Amino acid sequence: MTVCAVPLIQSADLDAAIAATRLSVGLPEGARVVAAMSGGVDSTVVAALLHQAGYEVIGVTLQLYDHGAALKKTGACCAGQDIHDARMAAEKIGIPHYVLDYESRFRDSVIEEFADSYLRGETPVPCIRCNQSVKFHDLLDVAKDLGAEAMATGHYVERSTDGQLRRAADTSRDQSYFLFATTREQLDFLRFPLAGIPKPQVRDIAMQLGLKIAHKPDSQDICFVPEGKYTTLIDKLRPQGREKGDIRHIDGRVLGRHEGITGYTIGQRRGLNIAVGEPLFVTRIDPDQKAIIVGPREALLTRALILKETNWLGDEADLLAAAKAQKPVLARVRSTRPPVPARLIANDSGVEVEFDGAEEGVAPGQACVLYDPADDGRVLGGGFIASTRAAAL
Repeated sequence: MTVCAVPLIQSADLDAAIAATRLSVGLPEGARVVAAMSGGVDSTVVAALLHQAGYEVIGVTLQLYDHGAALKKTGACCAGQDIHDARMAAEKIGIPHYVLDYESRFRDSVIEEFADSYLRGETPVPCIRCNQSVKFHDLLDVAKDLGAEAMATGHYVERSTDGQLRRAADTSRDQSYFLFATTREQLDFLRFPLAGIPKPQVRDIAMQLGLKIAHKPDSQDICFVPEGKYTTLIDKLRPQGREKGDIRHIDGRVLGRHEGITGYTIGQRRGLNIAVGEPLFVTRIDPDQKAIIVGPREALLTRALILKETNWLGDEADLLAAAKAQKPVLARVRSTRPPVPARLIANDSGVEVEFDGAEEGVAPGQACVLYDPADDGRVLGGGFIASTRAAAL
């Protein structure tokens, strides 16, 4: 049975938002619900709506990092000013609030992995790692320890009544790409009250509730990277990534030298500092040879990719069973890209996603999220991209 997506709330009607929250939570009034509060407008409004809906709400904020500048940095989360904002919002709403120090866990599972991924020549997605290893793992355990019957977050994604993970009604805000690793067991406990509320209306609701964070800017870039300059952090954590090496054309010619593989990503054109009379792009990063491989734009075209660290939410027993059946899917290789038709294939290398056409600039380390062609709002699962197979030039 196909479950219809939640309707998009057409106005900042507080009563409608409260009713939608009750529907999303699906528990009787008075049930204890932990609200994950990052200090931003989305999670704050969720906590307020839960309280207005009659639930016993406990706000929990994780302190994940603090590199000094975070104390006054705007557009971040989970440090400094944001923790203060979460605490003040909880006081305004009238709910208990706890701050938990998870800096060590976040450093080991997210920041260190982020740095290692660049050393491997990959392009990581730390927000997925954070959701996977900290927010929907450790924090979820904390919520259970507090006796909660559910944990709610401010993500724009839907959990349907039969446990499906689905895109948010406002597709411009949909965050399903970043939540593909959410397991069935986690989905049983999680709730996403903003599934049907567009962001402008979330801000309007915040104003109606008298919350000072109503006009607070959204989080930007990677929260733990100062001023968005990831290379500054990588250079500090993994200085060996700045060892010089060759820039090579895909035909084998050495075109120049680079200042370290961690300063490059797949699809990059600017900053190569080579002049050969034609536009060239980074098509591959070879960490073993410390080489940056470049070629014409068509060399970025990818026909297939191999998945690792997978999660499956489809109707089949697991991802391998779906691949053995060569299940058609819609594959999304970046959060800013639309899903495209593809097919799952099982081979000696593992589970392969073969595109019906060709995708450009597919990078190892990114996620490939799978959706249902028969119901493109439904997330079937996905995995991280281990390797790619180029389209024939």
